[in-house]
Amino acid sequence: MSGPKSFLLTPEVHDYLLAHTTPVSAAQQRLIDRTSTLGDVARMQISPEQGRFLTILTAAIGATTVVEVGTFTGYSALCLAEGLAEGGRLLCCDVSEEWTAIARAAWADAGLADRIDLVIAPAADTLAALPPDPTVDLAFIDADKPGYVTYWDLIVPRLRPGGLVLVDNVLWSGQVADPTVDDADTGAIRAFNRHAAADERMETVMLPVADGLLVARRR
Repeated sequence: MSGPKSFLLTPEVHDYLLAHTTPVSAAQQRLIDRTSTLGDVARMQISPEQGRFLTILTAAIGATTVVEVGTFTGYSALCLAEGLAEGGRLLCCDVSEEWTAIARAAWADAGLADRIDLVIAPAADTLAALPPDPTVDLAFIDADKPGYVTYWDLIVPRLRPGGLVLVDNVLWSGQVADPTVDDADTGAIRAFNRHAAADERMETVMLPVADGLLVARRR
């Protein structure tokens, strides 16, 4: 296995952490291995411990309606779908036919394809077309950073009381706290973090999981 995605963990601590976490399934491991052949872009895949956290949270709140923004090769979707309550559905929003073709094959391999609906279109359009009712139990955002505020603003009104929004990459390798870094993506994440923290509809905690994971609960 490659080194940890978290900039806070040594490889030794990361290996220890994984050794004491429920292991990935065989189908998940096959997808991890397939994604690793893609080169540097494989870093967009979430870490195994983050995936298990998604599964546990989805199951813990009994989620039946889950939304994912940014699917890549489908590993996070596998983890979310695994945690769905009986009859639950996962809506995946992405714009890449190439990467999601790998995802579709992985979902079928895991026997979870019948729980997942994939829409290839700009995520903002897909989210805006959803019913306005607060019926979403959990959402996971891991897509283009300038779009984070828009996705948040479209999801939160549709989130049921007690529902969760999880947002990836909120620490951005620590660059959010480095005043000498001022690129567009870092600026977008800083702006999103401020936006989420100021949203009085939500209570939030930022965790040093992988590249930083925001967990927010609808009041």
